[in-house]
Amino acid sequence: MSNKFTAEVFQNQYLPEGAKEVHAIMTVTVEEGEGVAVAPSTGRLFGIICDISGSMGGNKIHAAKEAMVKVVNLLPEDAHFFIVTGAGKASVVFPVSKATFDKKQQAIAAIKNIMANGGTLMSTWLAEALKQFTKIPDAVRQALLLTDGQNDDSDEQQLKKVLQQCEGIFQCDCRGVGTDWRVAQLREIATKLLGTTDIIPNAEMIEADFRAILEKAMSKDVSDVSLRLWTPQGAKVLFCKQVSPDIVDLTHRAKSVKAQVVDYPTGAWGKKESRDYHFCIEVNAGNVGDEMLAGRASLVYTLNGTETKVAEARILATWTDDDAKSTKINRRVAHYTGQAELAESIQEGLEARSRGDIEVATAKLGKAVQLAHESGNEATAKLLKTVVDVQDAPTGTVKLKREVAKEDAMALETRSTKTTRISKSQ
Repeated sequence: MSNKFTAEVFQNQYLPEGAKEVHAIMTVTVEEGEGVAVAPSTGRLFGIICDISGSMGGNKIHAAKEAMVKVVNLLPEDAHFFIVTGAGKASVVFPVSKATFDKKQQAIAAIKNIMANGGTLMSTWLAEALKQFTKIPDAVRQALLLTDGQNDDSDEQQLKKVLQQCEGIFQCDCRGVGTDWRVAQLREIATKLLGTTDIIPNAEMIEADFRAILEKAMSKDVSDVSLRLWTPQGAKVLFCKQVSPDIVDLTHRAKSVKAQVVDYPTGAWGKKESRDYHFCIEVNAGNVGDEMLAGRASLVYTLNGTETKVAEARILATWTDDDAKSTKINRRVAHYTGQAELAESIQEGLEARSRGDIEVATAKLGKAVQLAHESGNEATAKLLKTVVDVQDAPTGTVKLKREVAKEDAMALETRSTKTTRISKSQ
């Protein structure tokens, strides 16, 4: 059966007189069933971008090469792939090729000759990968970037420029091995390219992480899907965020389609996948009894230049003088608002800790413990316990640990945007 997209909105549409902000959570799901069928994209292209700067020497480059060999061997024969290495400049170790047995053997031979040497200019790595990805424009295009170090400060502006060119062409999951890289640098790349960021604490874990990323990439079979939002005249979109499975702020990624209509990129989708999006729309205030369509959100799929609307949901606003109706907060809206606050509290707390502001760090990380407890985000709660001693989770009473392993603090920071989903019973 073909893939089908479905969309459902959760909100409290009732507002007190004079109120302007409308909040809604839109759940988008891909599954087999009735609906508008979505044809799969024409192929999959997987790119490996590997840091080979001098700091990658020794055990790290050896483990990275072994992991790349394993990944190449695991590629399905109907996929395409390429390998780019990067230091102060980028090199194409193996150009775009179909993953046939012969091509895999040639790629593996090339991987074995890789040596680590030089500096770190990530803009050149991504620019070279972009050239490879444009060779198969209609495929689902996914990259994996591995580094162990910090991008050179001189490359900051060029990196932003290259990321602008890469946006919408391919997605990129970023991984940092060890603890000498900067979370903010990799997150900038991954966020712009709708990917994930995570730490690989030691080189022995590279292979398992690579395999997981490849498996996820190969499960995607639909690209070029946009979230399209129509709002009434005079309305303003205050924000649009993906809130599950990760928090990704899409607000500033809006591309105008026509008056009152914008598109937000969602990246590639796979079978049996579900994501949640949070809209906040400011509308003209109404009087008691007024009703309006505050927004219409739809998924638009493009194949060979032809657009197809595959799902749609309506966001409503009704003004009332019934306090019981207008003060009731939708549980899903409340849950994901709390998850966003949780991520923010962790990031601000860790930043305060790094600059020695114990009071602010304790308050922010304590708030994070409280929010993780309230929302049932057990994975984040466990990570928080590596940097604070929790004295009372419900109140957020904590004490900063004196000694914290750098990899634990980095793991908490990189995974702070991972959310827990509200249960169906709620």
